[in-house]
Formats: sequence, C-alpha cells, structure tokens
Amino acid sequence: MSVSVRVPTILRTYTKDAAEVTAEGETVQEVLADLDANYPGIRARIVDDSGRIRRFVNVYVGDEDVRFAQGLDTPTVSGSQVSIIPAVAGGC
Repeated sequence: MSVSVRVPTILRTYTKDAAEVTAEGETVQEVLADLDANYPGIRARIVDDSGRIRRFVNVYVGDEDVRFAQGLDTPTVSGSQVSIIPAVAGGC
C-alpha cells in the first residue's frame, strides 16, 4: 500500500529536504520501516528504543492520532496520508 508521508522540517535532513515522501506499508509500523529503509535513521527519531512513538512526536493517519487508534498497528490504506508532527511546548 502506497501512502504519502508528511515530514516535519526538523526531519527533512533525512529526506533531502522533501516535505512529503511516499512509503509502502499496511500499518504505521510497516510505513516507518519502509521510510527507514529509504531514509536511514529517520525511524529512530520517531520511535524510541522500546518501539513506542516518542513522547514529543505525534503521528496521524488522516486526521486520526494513532495513539488513540491502534498505535503503530494502525492500518494505512493505499492513498492515505501519514503525518509526523513534533509536539510543540512553550509558555510563560
């Protein structure tokens, strides 16, 4: 299944500055593995050593936050959009 992946500015050094790339996979886990095969090192910036999405990274399939779906096992249908969004913190 081919999906479109939106890459945040902070990770574009891995994708040669591409804001959007294509990846294959039937789940978010498979999409991230394919991304890492094509852009080595990118998965480690999204997923921690225990295999969970990093605390300050959000991953969406369409409009759905995968943390509230099936996590890395969230299905990705062909043509869907996966967005990797770094969490923003701040305040006074």
